[in-house]
Amino acid sequence: MKQLMKDNKLIIYLGILGVFVAAAIVVPILSPYSYDAQDVASQNLGVSVAHLFGTDKFGRDLFTRVFYGLRISLTVGFVSACVCFVIGVVVGAVSGLANLVVDSILLELMNIISAIPSMLYVILILLVLDASIGSVILGICVAGWVDLAKMVRVETRRLRQMDYCLAAEMMGVPMWRIIFKYILPNERGLLIVQTILLIPKAIFTEAFLSFLGIGIAAPRASLGTLIQDARSLITQYPTQILFPVLVLAALIVCLQSIGYALEQQGVNGAQRIPEEI
Repeated sequence: MKQLMKDNKLIIYLGILGVFVAAAIVVPILSPYSYDAQDVASQNLGVSVAHLFGTDKFGRDLFTRVFYGLRISLTVGFVSACVCFVIGVVVGAVSGLANLVVDSILLELMNIISAIPSMLYVILILLVLDASIGSVILGICVAGWVDLAKMVRVETRRLRQMDYCLAAEMMGVPMWRIIFKYILPNERGLLIVQTILLIPKAIFTEAFLSFLGIGIAAPRASLGTLIQDARSLITQYPTQILFPVLVLAALIVCLQSIGYALEQQGVNGAQRIPEEI
């Protein structure tokens, strides 16, 4: 019964995420309003049939802008997580399988990178480069892979002591084959959970930077940008900040819940023992 409840929760969370993704794709395309189209005659309108979330101080439709911003936030989150996944797996696996010298060098490199707050990397890159989606993703990925790489390194070193890995090394099996056939399949659960948890972290980082005014530049609008734009009008038109905050909070909670649900279900499963070397 408990397992069934956990499965139902995971399905619900995945369904909510699917709704978010579908809305982010479809709403800006089908909406009669452009995300950056201004209308001076429709400034600061409240919720109505014509404008489901109202309009902002420039007369732009907030319903369209919220889901356009959701699209940008999802793009930043998923792309950043994928890049961090690739770098983390490669560096962690190499460090775990390499000799002591290479392992020490890579470990020191990871320690140096993680010693500096990750937010500082993002801010410095945004100050040097244009405030764009690519710059935000680059800033997040500079240090975002380190924690995953350290976990992969530890797990790889543990799995390397297993009989089948030792036998493969003694038989002269190439290192890349050991990684892809014997190491990564047994780390699948760890990689899935940690990669999913990287997505809300990246989304929140981008939203926080945009809220500070150094994130995604106009006319593009992420959820953080929308919150920042509505901050000065919070007492006069509270709905302008309410909807992007609710969408952002629901998205982050949904993604984190998916990661925790997979972790609680023991997505790792039993250790996979290869049938043949």
